[in-house]
Amino acid sequence: MVLAWVRGAAAAIVALAGLSGVARAAPAMWEVSDGDSRIYLFGSMHVLSPDVRWRTPAFDRAYARADKLWFETRVDAEPAAIKALVDRYGVDLDRSLTEKLPPRTVASLRAALDSRGASLDRVDRLRPWAAAMMLSVLPMAQAGGSVEDGADASVTRQAVRAEKPVLAFESFEQQLRLFADLPETVEVQYLDDVAAEQVAPPRRGVDLQQAWLKGDVDRLGAVLVEGMRRDRPELYEALLKRRNLAWAQVLDREMAGAGVELVTVGALHMAGPDGLPALMKARGYRVRRVQ
Repeated sequence: MVLAWVRGAAAAIVALAGLSGVARAAPAMWEVSDGDSRIYLFGSMHVLSPDVRWRTPAFDRAYARADKLWFETRVDAEPAAIKALVDRYGVDLDRSLTEKLPPRTVASLRAALDSRGASLDRVDRLRPWAAAMMLSVLPMAQAGGSVEDGADASVTRQAVRAEKPVLAFESFEQQLRLFADLPETVEVQYLDDVAAEQVAPPRRGVDLQQAWLKGDVDRLGAVLVEGMRRDRPELYEALLKRRNLAWAQVLDREMAGAGVELVTVGALHMAGPDGLPALMKARGYRVRRVQ
């Protein structure tokens, strides 16, 4: 569940429904190419129910062709190391969570936790960003979803078994620090958004898992990415834009070589003008959607 806190960050503003499979599922994927290099960009879902069928012949072909695989971070890190980092960056033993929150947010948080059968005591020593992550994951976990069943973990296990090179754009510590380095006011805003929208889901919300399975990047971008950019610009810069720019720079260097690579990162990193397909196209590469 700890890893899911980070993987589910951008998706925390919606409630995720567990689906048992959708006909003709085809999560979005792009091909970036030049004369002698090809990189497939696959927008993943980090937390899934075990019965969701998301793999397609197109994805399997991309995986088979790839000489190297890229992920946001390694999902097979040691649990003890993960716990130590979460304790370091996500726990505050000096000030309780409720001391940092305005009364409205405390009330929303309490109501959201109560609706999930959890208590405020469970999160009262977490920093606001970590409490937001925990709260955002509860619906998925209670519906049977897990990081282990997510696309990233599934592909990582397959690659390790096949002894394919597995690389990561970021360490787990770097991912945690994305949140730990946010101003406390932004952390509190983030928690307030998650709690309020679990108590009263927005009318124009989107079922992220269903949109992902359909490859509906436009809907994901319009509702989630654009909403974050407009309403929470500091979160958008930290969680999406700066990371996408850094990853595109890495991929630019990879394109200078030759061969085929597969990039599997969260689907929201593919949406909008700051998404990876748009950034790679702006660098002069041929970019076409293949799924």
